[in-house]
Amino acid sequence: MDRRSSVVGLQSGLPSPSPRDPLLSPDSHMDVQGYKWVRWRVWLCRLAALLSLGLLLIVFHWRPRIAVLARCCSCPLALADILLIRDSFGQQHVVQVLTEEVEAGSLDLLGQLEDNDWRDTVQLYQEEKTKLRFYLFEGLRYIWLDRRGAFCRVSVLSEDWTCRDLYGFQKGLSPLEQSLRRQLFGANLIDVPVKSYVRLLFEEVLNPFYVFQVFSITLWMIDAYYFYAMCIFIISVGSISISLYETRKQSITLRNMARLITNVTIRRNSGVEECVSSEELVPGDCLLIPQEGLLLPCDAALLAGECLVNESMLTGESVPVLKTPLPAGDGTYSSDTERRHTVFCGTQIIQAKGGRPGGSGAVAVVTSTGFFTAKGDLVSSILYPQPINFRFYQDAVKFLLILGFTALIGTVYIFVVLFRSNVTWLQLIIRSLDIVTIAVPPALPAAITTGTIYAQRRLKGRGIFCISPPRINICGKISLFCFDKTGTLTEDGLDVWGVMEGGPCGFSELVPEPRLLPSGHMRSGLACCHTVTLLQGQPLGDPLELKMVESTGWTLQEPEGDGNELDAEFGGHKVLAVMRSPTQQAQAGSSTSEAVAIVQRFPFSSALQRMSVVTVSSGGRSALAFIKGSPEMVASICRAETVPSQFSSTLRSFSSEGLRVLALACKPVDVNSDFRNIERSEVEKDMHFLGLLMMKNLVKPESGEVISILSLAHIRTVMVTGDNILTAVNVAKSCGMIQSDEKVIFVTASPHTAQSLPSLRFSLEDGGAAGAESSAGGISQGLYQGGFGHHLAINGKSFAALCDHFPEHLPKVLMQATIFARMSPDQKTQLVKELQKLNYRVGMCGDGANDCGALRAADVGVSLSEAEASIASPFTSKTENISCVPLLIREGRCSLVTSFSLFRYMALYSLIQFCSVIILNTVKTTLADLQFLFCDLILVTLLAIVMGRGGPSEDLHPCRPPASLLAVPVFGSLFIHTGMIALGQLGAFFITTSQDWFVPLNSTVFGAENLPNMENTSVFDLSGFQYIIMAVVVTKGYPHKKPLYHNGIFLCMLLVHFSVMIWLVLDSGPFFGRLLQLFNITDMNFKMLLVALAALNLLVCFVVELLIDLGILNCLRSLRGTRQSKKQYKRLKLLLSDSSSWPPLNQTLSPREHSVISLS
Repeated sequence: MDRRSSVVGLQSGLPSPSPRDPLLSPDSHMDVQGYKWVRWRVWLCRLAALLSLGLLLIVFHWRPRIAVLARCCSCPLALADILLIRDSFGQQHVVQVLTEEVEAGSLDLLGQLEDNDWRDTVQLYQEEKTKLRFYLFEGLRYIWLDRRGAFCRVSVLSEDWTCRDLYGFQKGLSPLEQSLRRQLFGANLIDVPVKSYVRLLFEEVLNPFYVFQVFSITLWMIDAYYFYAMCIFIISVGSISISLYETRKQSITLRNMARLITNVTIRRNSGVEECVSSEELVPGDCLLIPQEGLLLPCDAALLAGECLVNESMLTGESVPVLKTPLPAGDGTYSSDTERRHTVFCGTQIIQAKGGRPGGSGAVAVVTSTGFFTAKGDLVSSILYPQPINFRFYQDAVKFLLILGFTALIGTVYIFVVLFRSNVTWLQLIIRSLDIVTIAVPPALPAAITTGTIYAQRRLKGRGIFCISPPRINICGKISLFCFDKTGTLTEDGLDVWGVMEGGPCGFSELVPEPRLLPSGHMRSGLACCHTVTLLQGQPLGDPLELKMVESTGWTLQEPEGDGNELDAEFGGHKVLAVMRSPTQQAQAGSSTSEAVAIVQRFPFSSALQRMSVVTVSSGGRSALAFIKGSPEMVASICRAETVPSQFSSTLRSFSSEGLRVLALACKPVDVNSDFRNIERSEVEKDMHFLGLLMMKNLVKPESGEVISILSLAHIRTVMVTGDNILTAVNVAKSCGMIQSDEKVIFVTASPHTAQSLPSLRFSLEDGGAAGAESSAGGISQGLYQGGFGHHLAINGKSFAALCDHFPEHLPKVLMQATIFARMSPDQKTQLVKELQKLNYRVGMCGDGANDCGALRAADVGVSLSEAEASIASPFTSKTENISCVPLLIREGRCSLVTSFSLFRYMALYSLIQFCSVIILNTVKTTLADLQFLFCDLILVTLLAIVMGRGGPSEDLHPCRPPASLLAVPVFGSLFIHTGMIALGQLGAFFITTSQDWFVPLNSTVFGAENLPNMENTSVFDLSGFQYIIMAVVVTKGYPHKKPLYHNGIFLCMLLVHFSVMIWLVLDSGPFFGRLLQLFNITDMNFKMLLVALAALNLLVCFVVELLIDLGILNCLRSLRGTRQSKKQYKRLKLLLSDSSSWPPLNQTLSPREHSVISLS
C-alpha cells in the first residue's frame, strides 16, 4: 500500500465538495504522508528535550515536520497515527488520525441504503469493534475509504446525489440512520476555535520574536542592565497582554458570527415531525421551514414551496432572492448550478410559502453541514487564508537575515577585540551576544504594521471595512481594476424605455409604455415572467423585474391560507401567484382572460442567461410558458421562422445606444400537464418569439470621474459584465474606458462542432459594412503604426472557446481587451486568475452574488454593499459607487510607503546603535543602561508610533510605490546612510580625542565600570541626533503621502526631540548628567561643534536621500545591462507594440494557423 497519497478534487474522480471554491481551498489538492509512532524514538526525544532544557521542544514547535521525522517512521496511510500534509501552497501541516466507534448494529442498514463506499468507510478497521478512521483539517473532516486507498472529504459520500435522490429523502431519516450519519459527518457546527488565555500565552511566548526577547532580557539581566531589562519586560508583558486580548476578542467575534445553534423541525421516516437542535442535522435530513422563516443552519435543497431569502451576509447583495423548488431530474445535484433552488447556511429566510398543508412553510433536504456549507467555506477563508504572495513581506524576512549576518560579523569582531583585552570569559560571551540583540531589532515586525493600522482606521471612517489588513498594502500595487457594470458603473435602478413586438413579418412600432400594448401574449409575458413576490403586501424582487411589472400596470396577488380558492379559479392547478390587469380590477368580481396564474417558475440562471414561468388562464382553459432573457439566448431557443429577419440589426441598434435589451418568447403548454414536476428543458425549447423590452440604465455620475483618475494613474480598467456586448461598449464609452477617437475590435471565437473547426476572428465595430471592408487595409495600417488606439471586446462564449482552443492567443487578447460581456460568474473568476498569470495585481469591484468568486480571487476585492462586514470580499464599501476605489488605492500606497519608511527607520535605528556599541566596545566602554532606555523608548518608539499618521495624497500619481526592500534604491540608501552614520560617530569620537583637555578612560576595566567618560558622551550625543535625523530622512511625502507638515504630531515630536538633544548636549545639568551617566564637558565650543556635526549629518543624509529619490542609483543598473521586466504583461506589451500583424483584422484563424509571440 502506498505510503503517500493525495487528497484531490475532480482530477481523480473525487469531486471537490460544492460549494467550496478551489481557489480558496488549499486542501483541494494535498500531498499526504503517513507516519507511525516509534516508542524508542519518542523516549529518546523526551530525554533530549530534558537535556536541552526544552530547546528541542521549541524547535519542534517551530518546525512540526522535524518533530514528526524525529519521533515517527513512515508507514502506509491505512496504518498511520500521524499525517504530514503539504497543501497546494507548499505549506506543511501535521494532523493526528482519530478513531471513533461505529454502531455495529447499523452496518447492515447502512449497506442497504447507500453504495459500497459507505460500507468501506466503517468496515476498514476491524478489531473487536468497528471503528471509523478520520482526521480534521481546517475544520473539514476526512475519512478513510479503503477501496480508494486514501483519506477523502466526508462530503464525497453525498456528492453523487441526483436531484431525484434528494426527493427520495422527503420521507425523512430514521433515528438510527441519522445517528450513523452524524458519526460519519460530525456535528453541524462551524466551530471557530477560541483558545484559552493560557494556551494563547504559551503560543505567543514561543513566537520567535518573544523567544528572542526572553533571550535578550536574560542577557541584559546577567549584564546588570536591570532597569532597561525590567522596562523591556514590562513593555513586552503589556504587548503580549494586548495581543492576547485582541486575538481572543477577534476569535470570539468570528465564532459568534459563525456559530449558529437553533432548534429546527425535521421529518422522521415514520412521518413524525420532531424538533431537534441544528447541531444534529446531517445530509439527507428532511427540514421543515416555517412560514415566518428562520436563520438557516445548513445548506439545503428546496423541494416544496418558495422561500424569500436575504443572502447579504454571504454575498453582499441586499435585494432578497426568491428560491423555488428543485426540479426532479436525474442530473447530479450541485449547489453551484442550482443556486436558485438552494438555501444556504447563514442566510435569513424571510418568508416561506406553498410547501406544506395550508399553503404555508416549505420543505427542504439538508445537503451540506458544518464547514462544508457556503458559510463554512467563507469562514474557512478567513480562518485559513491563502498565503499572500507579496514581495514586501517576502523581502522583510530576507532583510532580517541580512541584519542577522551583520550581527554575526559584529559578534566575531567584538569577540576578537575583547579576547585580546583579556576580559573574563563571562564578559566575553555576554558582550559578543549582546551585539546580536542590538543589530536585529525585535520590534521590527510590529513596527511595519503601524501604517496598515492607521490606514484601516481611516478607511473605516470613510465607510470601507476590511477583513484582511495585509491586503491594504497590496492595494498600493494595483495595476489593473475590473468593474462589474450593472449597479457598479451604472445605476441599480432601470427605467423602461420601450417595447417592440416582433414576429415573422418583422418588428412593430416602438411602444414607449408596456401598459399601452394591446391585450396579447407580449403584455401577459411582461406581467408574468418574473420572480417578484409580496412581503407584508409590498412587492419585493429584482429591481429590473419590479420596474417591468410596474410598467404594465398589472398587480400581483398571492394565495392566502391553503390557496384553495385561487386553485379552483384556475382549474384546480396549484397557484403560486396571480397577475391581474387594470381592466379586471375595475370590474370587481368578474373573470376575464386578463387574469393569469403563475403555476411554475424557473428562476434566472447566469449560466443559462434566462428565466421562465408557466401560466394558466382563468378556469384552467389554456396554459402558456413564457421566457425572458438575453436576446441572443432567447432567439436561439425560438423557432427560426418566428424570429424577425431584422433581429440582429435591431438588437445592435438598441444595444449601441447603451440600452439594456431583453427578449421575450412564449409557447402553448398542455393544460393537463403536471406543472409541478415539468422539466425546465421541456419548457425552454421551440418557443415563439414575442418581442424586445428596452430599459435605460444610466451611468453613475461618479463612474466617469473615477475611470479618468485611474487612467491618469496608469491603472488599466476593464469591464466584466453579464450584459450584451454592445451595451457594454456603449457604457464603456460613456464612462471613459474607451475614448471617442479609439476603435473597438470584436473578438469572435467559436468552439469545435460537428460541422466546423474552432475559429478565431477579429472584426471592427462596424466590420459587417461594405465600407469597412474596403478600408480595412488603411485601418489595419493605422493600428499597427500606432495611428489610433484600439480596444478588444469579447463575450463569454468566445472567451470560453479562446481559452479552450486558442490558448496561445489568450495572453495577447487579455492585454488589449477592455470589454468582457455575457460573462458567467465562473468566467469572471477565471478571467481574474488569467490576468494574475500575466503578473497583474488585479482589483475587482462588484455589488452582487455573481461577483463573489471574482471578488475573492482578486488581489483586492471590493464589494459595494450596505452590509458592514460582508465576508464576500476582503473589502466592503458602504458607498454605492466606485469612488471608493481611488481612495482605497491611495490608502494602500500611503500604507505601503509608510511600511517602507518604518522598516528602513527600524533597520537604521539598529544600525546606529550597532555602530555606537562597536565603537565604544573597541575602546573598552559601552552605553549606559538609561542611555539605551532613552534612545529606545523616548527617541525611537515615540517617533515610530507617530511617523505613520500622515494621510494619503489627494491625487493618484502615475508611478506606483516600490514593493521590494532589496531593490537598488532601497538597499543602496540603507548602505549609504549606514556609512554616513558610522562616519558621523567616528567623527565625533576623533574630534573628542583630539581635544587638548581630553582624558583617556581607564583601560584596565571594561564596560559600564568606565562610565561616565568623554568617548561615551560624544558618541551618545551624536547618535541621539542620528535617531531623529533618520526619522526625517526616511519619512516620505510626495507623491503618495501628504507632505510632512500635514502630520502635525510627528512634526511637533521632531521639534521636541531636537530641542531635548540640543539641551542635553549644551547643558544637561547635574541631575540629568548623573542620571544618564554623561561626562560634564565644559568646553562650549566643542559642544557647538557636536551640534554642527549633527546638522552636517542631517544635511548630507537629506541630500543623499533626495538624489536617490531622483534616481541617481539607477546608473548602477546600467552596469548589469538591460534586463527584461519580470512582469509578463510588461514584456508582452513591449512585444505587441513592435508587432506589425496584431490583431489580424478580418482574418479567420484556426488552431493550426497562428503566430506565437514568445515571452521567453
